[in-house]
Amino acid sequence: MVNLVLPPDMPQDFILADKKKKNGGSAPDHDSDKSDHSVILTAQKQHQVITRMAHEIVEKNRSFENLVIVGVVTRGGVLAERLSAELKRITGAVISVGTLDPTLYRDDFKQKGAVLAAKITQIPFSIDNMTVLLVDDVLFTGRTINAAITHLFDMGRPKEIQLAVLIDRGHRELPIRPDYCGKNVPTQYVEKIRVRFLECDGKDIVLSGLGENADSEGKNG
Repeated sequence: MVNLVLPPDMPQDFILADKKKKNGGSAPDHDSDKSDHSVILTAQKQHQVITRMAHEIVEKNRSFENLVIVGVVTRGGVLAERLSAELKRITGAVISVGTLDPTLYRDDFKQKGAVLAAKITQIPFSIDNMTVLLVDDVLFTGRTINAAITHLFDMGRPKEIQLAVLIDRGHRELPIRPDYCGKNVPTQYVEKIRVRFLECDGKDIVLSGLGENADSEGKNG
């Protein structure tokens, strides 16, 4: 099992720690989602979009023997599990799923290292010569995905990396494009995309607006 690969220039005094939830560790209360946010995907539409993405993955990949799925924590991990379940329902294939936290590989880590917290990367399988389906909930500037790809290559040499995202909101700063996209959502740069999943948020919905909460991928993601 691969747990975590640290970049060689990581500050020695950096301590890994999960971000603490403000309400004492219980599930966040998203009933406070403000009315100035518009609904991009209802729960039903979200499920339909994920099913369509799974069918597109089936169409592009002739075999699933060498396919593994890696989700970017946290909500990318949830989406990865859902895609794996859909692929099993459609094809019967059991596909291994792991999670990855690219925090330590971000290009702004040295500036923000003191305030960034990293979770543990859990990929209990080899990615050498495998097709890795990298999954995240929101694609924004591309910096998070760039960091995730760098992290993957520190753990092995995949044959191919494919990218699946639920929402592509534009404003790319790096030449990164998803192979599978649930929905393209044109946004203002300062706008927020808020993806909610039942598993970690208590409900399924995707919102957009100018509220205070940050995107799932983060403003610099």
